[in-house]
Amino acid sequence: YAMLLSLIFLIVLVAAIVGFVFRHEIKTNFESNLNLALKDYNVTADPHSEAVDTIQRTLHCCGVQNYSDWERTEYFSRRGIPQSCCKNQNDCSEEDLKDPNKARLKVFVDGCFFLVTSTMESKMSVVAGISFGIACFQLIGIILSCCLSRHITNNQYEMV
Repeated sequence: YAMLLSLIFLIVLVAAIVGFVFRHEIKTNFESNLNLALKDYNVTADPHSEAVDTIQRTLHCCGVQNYSDWERTEYFSRRGIPQSCCKNQNDCSEEDLKDPNKARLKVFVDGCFFLVTSTMESKMSVVAGISFGIACFQLIGIILSCCLSRHITNNQYEMV
């Protein structure tokens, strides 16, 4: 049991170290994937498009760096900026969303990349605290299981 807990503890420790060391690569990868999702954005039930819409609605953001990122997409030439960028869904017409100057007043101007990464970084302290608490319980379990094992081994002949 102690060996199993030690193995789990080491796996969690390695995952935390790898996540910390490669956090910049994770950000870069996320930014390139978000750019790709914008480029391939469409109105069908594509999971990437739904994810972009959900991020934009939830975090009140638009595009990767800002709303003008949509101007470089194929979707913009057909339909303008997506409805998920609108501050007020009832006040956004398709004509407004096709004109970047009018759209600036009606859509969220902040980019999603900065908001997603800052939200993740702000929650990292909570994740680190919970992970530290779990690690402490695992270490206590390892110590107690080793003590129990030693006690059983020492008293094996007395029980008979």
